[in-house]
Amino acid sequence: MKLTLTLQLICLLSLGFLSSCLTSREARIESNYSYRGRFRHYRTYGFLNSAGLTADSTHLNETLRDAVRQRMRLQGYKYSRKNPDLMVSFKLFEGDMRFPGFMQEDITRWVKNNDAENDETPEEERHSYLAKRMLLLDGTLMVTLIDTHTDNAIWNGYASGVTVPEGVRGEYVLVRSVRSIFDRYRIFTENYFNGGNLDGAMNGEPSVPQPTETTH
Repeated sequence: MKLTLTLQLICLLSLGFLSSCLTSREARIESNYSYRGRFRHYRTYGFLNSAGLTADSTHLNETLRDAVRQRMRLQGYKYSRKNPDLMVSFKLFEGDMRFPGFMQEDITRWVKNNDAENDETPEEERHSYLAKRMLLLDGTLMVTLIDTHTDNAIWNGYASGVTVPEGVRGEYVLVRSVRSIFDRYRIFTENYFNGGNLDGAMNGEPSVPQPTETTH
């Protein structure tokens, strides 16, 4: 009898994690960036107060912050409470919504081949924003990076159609969604490749444990 109950419990847990994986995988991932983004020069980041569903849940808020910290640290960025180069904002929305986006080349290629534009950039050298309308489905996690020196949003990443269950499964879905979003922002700091900022302790904060993933 005990063996039967144990097997049933294992099956239920496996189905729960499978459901979480499928929910995250089915999310639509989009991103856009500003041609004024000084992506080569950012080194530090902080957090803006969250809004949307996460504003009502300290636990979800911290889950998202931990996931962002993990990814920013792995890309060489240092967390700073005072005068960071970037501020990170995240929001979790309910309901479908239409959102303006742009058709752009991969941000990694653009940063490699271009410099940030500014008011002094000649008109003929500026890139055009080719607009496209995006339908973001119910349950959209939006992550925004803001240049604190210009107060401009320089990058937006979205995971659309994210269903967040209650409890641990919901946290797992949020963490996977953050990872999927930041897969669209593969920008590393210059000293990353020289071995800098690879240890969480070097960021002035404790290392964030990476959730165990189940292979399906």
